[in-house]
Amino acid sequence: MASKTIKQTELIEGVKTTQVYDALLDPKTHAAFTGSAATGDPRVGGEFTAWDGYISGKHLELDPPRRIVQEWTTSEWPEDAPPSKIEWTFVQKDNGTEVTMVHSKVPESQVESYRQGWIDYYWGPLKKYFAKKSR
Repeated sequence: MASKTIKQTELIEGVKTTQVYDALLDPKTHAAFTGSAATGDPRVGGEFTAWDGYISGKHLELDPPRRIVQEWTTSEWPEDAPPSKIEWTFVQKDNGTEVTMVHSKVPESQVESYRQGWIDYYWGPLKKYFAKKSR
């Protein structure tokens, strides 16, 4: 099955790397910024869900607060497709945290919807969440 890689880099202003790292791993914070239920065991090998169970996966590597590597799939994943892989890296900048997300092994048929989905369902909500917290 053909797959593609999505790479996006965003700046989350006014926050430390630990805050963004924790927001992605902690189920309560993840639910707070997405507005949807999340579960998770924040350790290597620990499993997680997000968006009311739409996303599920497990943590492959955790290097706080610099890097997260996850195996990732959704309820819409093609049956014959293996799980995808997501690597998050976090770099502290003067004005916030630069986050780079590399989502590899994405089924070719879903690349465009996930490319936009990351913007609509992660980057936007994450920025809004931290903007409200800093007020």
